[in-house]
Amino acid sequence: MAGVESEVALGPFRVDFAETRLLRDGIPLELRPQAFRALEVLIRNHGRLVEYGQMIREAWGVQVSKHTVATTVNEVKSVLGEYGSWITCQPKFGYRLTMRHSEDLLRRGWRFWNQHTRVGLENALQCFQQAAAKDSSDFRAFEAISSTCLMLAGYLMREPRDCRAIFAGAHQRAVSLCGLTPELRLDRAFALFILEQDLKEAECELLAVARERPALVHAHIRLALLYLASGRLDEARAAMLRAKAADELEPQLAILGTVVPLFRREFHDAEEWGRRNLDLHPSSQVGRAFYAEALERTGRFEEALAQYRLAIALSPDALWIRADEGGCLARHGRLAEATAILEDLSRIRRTAYVDAYHVALLLDALGRRDEAFQEIERAREEKAYSLLYIGVDAKADPLCADPRFARFCGKAFWRRAAYSRGA
Repeated sequence: MAGVESEVALGPFRVDFAETRLLRDGIPLELRPQAFRALEVLIRNHGRLVEYGQMIREAWGVQVSKHTVATTVNEVKSVLGEYGSWITCQPKFGYRLTMRHSEDLLRRGWRFWNQHTRVGLENALQCFQQAAAKDSSDFRAFEAISSTCLMLAGYLMREPRDCRAIFAGAHQRAVSLCGLTPELRLDRAFALFILEQDLKEAECELLAVARERPALVHAHIRLALLYLASGRLDEARAAMLRAKAADELEPQLAILGTVVPLFRREFHDAEEWGRRNLDLHPSSQVGRAFYAEALERTGRFEEALAQYRLAIALSPDALWIRADEGGCLARHGRLAEATAILEDLSRIRRTAYVDAYHVALLLDALGRRDEAFQEIERAREEKAYSLLYIGVDAKADPLCADPRFARFCGKAFWRRAAYSRGA
């Protein structure tokens, strides 16, 4: 941006050099004249490193300390707010201002992402992919793409096979740009778990991240999920408690805290945890769905049904929750309503992904076990990671008691999933 004259646009900001004014969306911002001069130097050298000596000559004109420069630049970053990350420091050398063209797309994408719905995540993925196309050097766009793929697969909103290639390409690009950070290593481990069902390698990676960054709450949460999938329920509970110690307010911990006791058949504990944590995270549709299951297991059917419907209202495209609601209805004799849900899911499945494992549970609750086993086969072929939990999921107990389940356990898919059980 060398050669700029009296005025320049900078994202949502307008910088008027003649009047020494900085405006955001037309609203003037307070910035000391000295801080404004430091910002002007950075703008006129956009993308280039401004060494301390140059900054002092052009912004001050008299000798000042590096500490004074640092304090002034930090003041500028504070006024820029969330865009302060445009200014980076190269220790011992100076500062650089780089306005990434992808910034607004990334911000918009994360707003979509935080809706935690399929539509929201799909919109987020589009924003992140556009950001990556605009700035192929911005590792954040590629990290966001890989993270979104994991969310879509992890929340059972997109078939794992559809997510695998997108994740792999974006993750590899992010690593090439910024190295294998603990966060990227954590995503790689989770992908090994939910996209590849390689539990052994995923566990090694997760344990390494947890040792390196014991305060990284998601390392413990994902270890707990892996331990549940491999039937190691005591280890899952221990990992859950480590996650709680790291950050007891983490929204995904609210979900995990209900799931672990559910799979341990500690239904009253699951109900208590779910009720307490929904006070903190009332918009968690997944947490509400598992709370509904806990309510059903403690004999509170009507309350369970109400919670299922609230969860579906929060995220109508979380189709596995609808399947679980149908199973709950079928187990309590409301077969017509359960069948209507099954028929609706069958219609939706023509154009959208519906997790086969949860359809199998619904079919079995309706007394259609032959069809349920067909859906289990479908889940196995689709590499649905939800199927990994069949051995610990109370909803699957009737299926597991069927002699055909023993034959199913002999398949290669299940042997990989259950390595820790000696299968």
